Amino acid sequence: MIRVAAVGDIHMGPDSQGLLRPAFETLPDCADLLLLAGDLTRHGTPQEARVVAREVRDLPVPVVAVLGNHDHHDERPEEVTAILREAGVTVLEGENTVLDCAGGRVGIAGVKGFGGGFVGRSAGEFGELVMKEFVRTTRRSADSLHAALKELDEADCAARVALTHFSPVADTLAGEPPEIHPFLGSYLLAEAIDTAGADLAVHGHAHLGAEHGMTAGGVRVRNVAQPVIRRAFNVYRLGAA
Repeated sequence: MIRVAAVGDIHMGPDSQGLLRPAFETLPDCADLLLLAGDLTRHGTPQEARVVAREVRDLPVPVVAVLGNHDHHDERPEEVTAILREAGVTVLEGENTVLDCAGGRVGIAGVKGFGGGFVGRSAGEFGELVMKEFVRTTRRSADSLHAALKELDEADCAARVALTHFSPVADTLAGEPPEIHPFLGSYLLAEAIDTAGADLAVHGHAHLGAEHGMTAGGVRVRNVAQPVIRRAFNVYRLGAA
């Protein structure tokens, strides 16, 4: 059994230092790793990233993260990433990592993702250049997630997890205004997950959404935005091979 702790949208700033650390220090009792599903900061500043870094530095379990849209707002995602990596966090963007846990090897493939909408109500690569680029941004992200998951085929993993910020399914957006669903995720991410294969998909971003969803191919999807789960993290269990 592999125990995956996950949370997103913690939106940390200078006034929130230490809020999550006590809970995170209990992780060895209940989890083998911690996934951070983006929007770790409020505005993506290095100052805020250092707050997050102090919160997770030297934790007794591995920490794997993707960035979210808030982490890009100050237009310094490379600096945010560097600060987190210096603190020991594995930050993924179209990449994967493999961890050896007591219950078996787990592979994590991660991307931020982007919007565009869902089947029947999605944007297309047509019309103005800016609209084409919007959809192409999502497609490139989905393609990189697919490639990162497929690479794990050779890693002898007991389980594979897709980690994104934007949602791959509409299920976990229940509660959000339908008008903004196209800005909360894209079906292209779900297609990447289903065609490459995964045991669990974890995302954030949808503060008013629902926790539970599923891709068309039957992969469990969990929205771990902190306003949804209302705790420091949730733990999901994956069966070992």
